[in-house]
Amino acid sequence: MTGSAGKVVAVINQKGGVGKTTSTVNLGAVLARELGQRVLLADLDPQGSMSDHIGLDPNATEASMYDVIVEGMDPSKVIRTVHGLDALPANLDLASAEFDLAQAEDRNTRLRDALAAIRGNYDFILLDCPPSLGLLTVLGLAAADEVLVAMEAEYLALRGISQLMQTVERVGAALNPELRVSGVLFCRFDGRVTLARQVRDEVEKHFPGKVFATTIRRNIRLAEAPSLGLTILDYDPRSAGAEDYRMVAREFMARYAGDVIAGADDFAPAEEVEADILASMATTESQ
Repeated sequence: MTGSAGKVVAVINQKGGVGKTTSTVNLGAVLARELGQRVLLADLDPQGSMSDHIGLDPNATEASMYDVIVEGMDPSKVIRTVHGLDALPANLDLASAEFDLAQAEDRNTRLRDALAAIRGNYDFILLDCPPSLGLLTVLGLAAADEVLVAMEAEYLALRGISQLMQTVERVGAALNPELRVSGVLFCRFDGRVTLARQVRDEVEKHFPGKVFATTIRRNIRLAEAPSLGLTILDYDPRSAGAEDYRMVAREFMARYAGDVIAGADDFAPAEEVEADILASMATTESQ
């Protein structure tokens, strides 16, 4: 894609189970296999959920993201290709990265430096960050050009939005001044639920133009695919989940083509976002 070669996107949320890994895998699959993009998926979670999702056994991986970040291995030697996707797998070895890099002065830029050698080979590198705001997420944010927040339209999913946005802002200020939030994607969305619609509307109000018009509906086929190590395109390409990710991928591409991206300074303060949403929810409950 013209103007976006080598774009690194960190897919994040410090809360697990919100559709982050599912979105990384299936967005990447549609971009690569149906929209002709060169895509690399990179797993930054020691649990290896992304790797497992596409059929790469984390426990059977000879070389992994740990070797890239801690040992300095050439990432091109670690990349595996499966389901038409290139992937940098991860396993539990990555859990010790923070300890192993404790004395390394360049630890926060290890991933960025490693990807620099291969990012020209791809249009998009999607980083599946772990469900935490620790070192591995910091490494992802330091390496990324853009941030994609995957979240559910539920009360508990909102509680950490302030902390998440503060982390993005702090990493940007300290390590990556060009880091920008490119979008918010609602996953497992049920438009029949009043609370879900309300949460989405409030987030859209405070993040104008950044909430994807497409939402990922709750879909059992999306939940089943990882157990077989398949993307939704391989498991059930005609399912509602597959159609949703096709729509998201097209919107994702259009956002980059139209440069509908802004820095954190264009958004309301994270604390204000959370406070307003929770106040609105309280008002609805009292009615």
